[in-house]
Amino acid sequence: MSAPSAPCDPDAVAERTAAVRQVIATAAHDPAGVRLVAVTKGFGIEAVAAALAAGVTEVGENYAAELVGKAGAAERAGLDPQWHFLGAVQRNKVSRLAPLVSCWQGVARREEGRAIATRRPGASVLVQVDIAGLPGRGGCRPSEVTELVASLGDEDLVVEGLMAVGVPGPPEASREGFRSVSALADRLRLPVRSMGMSDDYQVALEEGSTMVRIGRGLFGERARPPD
Repeated sequence: MSAPSAPCDPDAVAERTAAVRQVIATAAHDPAGVRLVAVTKGFGIEAVAAALAAGVTEVGENYAAELVGKAGAAERAGLDPQWHFLGAVQRNKVSRLAPLVSCWQGVARREEGRAIATRRPGASVLVQVDIAGLPGRGGCRPSEVTELVASLGDEDLVVEGLMAVGVPGPPEASREGFRSVSALADRLRLPVRSMGMSDDYQVALEEGSTMVRIGRGLFGERARPPD
């Protein structure tokens, strides 16, 4: 049984979006260059519509089935977001996602990139960097990033930048990791640094993030799965 979608109030989304943009304006190195990705995991198509109405055109999903379902619903409703896939890349699901996804944010291995390139040559990808070093976390080690970026380019993909998920705990705990990812992106001359979510995006912006992925900060709490 699938979890119910959380309710979504468009007026509240518009207010929260404005508040997030204010933080971007005050904390980012280059506010005009920061992209806001609305993460609608756990919410229905109404959240996608509310994000678009608030001026957010890029929408992220963590699960393949949820993205495919919402993309179909969006098309039927006449909505046209740019879809970002934020989850781990599972090669057996790439074929369903490839026609829909404009940016793959969780690429951590060359084999994943090859699966994407086979079905979507020239696709835009971000390499996920593991800054937490915890079991079960996605991403490649920082020492592996340079080689992976080069190999993904050889696979006919466009590596736009790096992505990182902050470490558990207070936002300040992620500052050093975010700073290291920004420095690594600088060395590799990659323009995009997708860092920061609802709890830690201000710290990420202060450390050079050019893309923040906000879910709860725009839509409120997600619905809990049924018992």
